[in-house]
Parts: sequence; structure tokens; C-alpha cells
Amino acid sequence: MSDLKIIELKAHLPAKDLELSKRFYEDLGFCVAWGNENMAQLVCSGHSFLLNNFYVKEFAENLQMHLLVDDVDAWWQRVQDKQIVARYGQNGVTPEPPELRPWGLRDFVLQDPAGVLWRIAQEEPAGT
Repeated sequence: MSDLKIIELKAHLPAKDLELSKRFYEDLGFCVAWGNENMAQLVCSGHSFLLNNFYVKEFAENLQMHLLVDDVDAWWQRVQDKQIVARYGQNGVTPEPPELRPWGLRDFVLQDPAGVLWRIAQEEPAGT
């Protein structure tokens, strides 16, 4: 075993429009912990990522985040309640209700305003 220790690992996500992306993530359930005109830290349940006022289309549209949650239906309901698709769906991705995937997770996909694809998933209990 290595003596190397990780304190934190944090992704930097691009934003085409930083203010729009911050609103999207707040509607999704994240809180802005801090921010300025160039960057913001988004936090939910002690986990965070950095949102950057930096955009390269090819990078953004090829970036995928995986969010493992304890209740995917609650996250799906939040997407519905906050009308995420109606408010931010100009990207062309329309999420469908969560479904069980061949790899054993129940998930749905959602694209942020910059084109970053999120896969929001829940582990299924053994034997289901």
C-alpha cells in the first residue's frame, strides 16, 4: 500500500455562461460555496466540483460526470419539479426516467448548459 494520501479530488467543469450554469446546478440541488467572475465551487452533501468561466465546445461535449446517489428517483423528481429540461434544455438532450442498466446501476442522463453529460445513478440492491 502506498503512503500517498488523497485529501480531495475535484473536477473542473467548463461553463459557456457561468451565471446560467450556476443557476442550473443550484436548481439541480447544488449550492454555490464561493465564486467570482471566473470560477465557482458547487457543493452538495459534502462533495464538490469547480465550475470555470472557460469553454471549449469539443471538450465540454465530450466530458461526462458520474454522480452516484442514494435515491435516483428523488433526483429525477427534482429535475421534474424544477423544470430543468424546460429551463435549460436547449442542448438537445432530453432525459428519460431512470432505468436499470446492464452494468447494474439505475440511472438517467442529463446535459448541463455547456454540454457536459451527467449520469445520475443509484446502485441496485443485490438480487434485483
